[in-house]
Amino acid sequence: MATVTFDHATRIYPGSDKPAVESLDLEIADGEFLVMVGPSGCGKSTSLRMLAGLEDVNSGRIFIGDRDVTDVQPKNRDIAMVFQNYALYPHMTVRDNMGFALKIAGTPKDEIRRRVDEAARILDLEPYLDRKPKALSGGQRQRVAMGRAIVRKPQVFLMDEPLSNLDAKLRVQTRTQIASLQRDLGVTTVYVTHDQTEALTMGDRIAILNAGVLQQVGTPEDMYDRPANQFVAGFIGSPAMNLGIFTVDGSWASLGPARVPLSTATVAALTPEDDGKIVVGFRPEGLEVVSEEVEGTIPIQVDFAEELGSDAYIYGHLAGVESGHGLGSGNEGEGGSEQLIVRVPPRTSPQTGSVIHVRVLPGQQHAFSAATGVRLPA
Repeated sequence: MATVTFDHATRIYPGSDKPAVESLDLEIADGEFLVMVGPSGCGKSTSLRMLAGLEDVNSGRIFIGDRDVTDVQPKNRDIAMVFQNYALYPHMTVRDNMGFALKIAGTPKDEIRRRVDEAARILDLEPYLDRKPKALSGGQRQRVAMGRAIVRKPQVFLMDEPLSNLDAKLRVQTRTQIASLQRDLGVTTVYVTHDQTEALTMGDRIAILNAGVLQQVGTPEDMYDRPANQFVAGFIGSPAMNLGIFTVDGSWASLGPARVPLSTATVAALTPEDDGKIVVGFRPEGLEVVSEEVEGTIPIQVDFAEELGSDAYIYGHLAGVESGHGLGSGNEGEGGSEQLIVRVPPRTSPQTGSVIHVRVLPGQQHAFSAATGVRLPA
């Protein structure tokens, strides 16, 4: 096992003037499960491939333990990679697939058999050792790919969207197996996904990238409760946080008929560059339905309600204003989605077309600079 360190690692693809990954600074502890997450094209897979040695590092360095591996060949980095498409040899049995890398390395047959049997037991693959990949389900094939990585006993596991080819139910089942397995083995793991639900449920810590730049690193709780900037706030959470640009009016922020209170600390943190504007965010579960007589509410016209048994969600839009105001769910608010989402107790959903008034619960409001997107004190 070992730590992993990205020291200002940068990757610029030939013909591009913009880095795919820009000056990535990141330390991953020994035995940690770190998930890299972000939208398509954010640089997460490139970062993983730099660590694997499959992409050049244009500047900066990468360490595995105390060893600088920036210019070391992939085969000499003591890492094992699990891909999205399994990459199994179709003509080989499960046993031969799992032991192939050891065979190439000249490992004695008895040792190969022992390691393969041990990995098969851990992964519940013992009944399938003599089958070929075509006789396995998608989940079983992915477990074989995991087994192939485990038998090598590497210092670091690298996983590049390994669940993308599985159906929704199997994805949920397999992600819990992978997280549990990693904790049992204690091997440092870097896991790449575009699915923020996977990130929140699997990782010890999450690293969020956007446009090649690291936005925030922290525990799932950190990301959800204290997003460092507007991008992280809109990206993490399902359904996403509601976000909008409000006008500051003393100790209040207003957007059309919507008004929310601002703390003294939040107002004091505003700068001239913000130009009297502030980005206010609130999660669907951070709202409560109140009477329209209550001060500081957001009127929402109900478009439809979604009853999920244990939960219910109201989908609507800001009432009393024309479109173009930019208050909506996720990062598309300005000029994009203007759909507001509110979680309510089940079987209490109002009628479609009616107007409800909601208020942000204490401690559930997030504020960001309109100029920089950086989080402001509450």
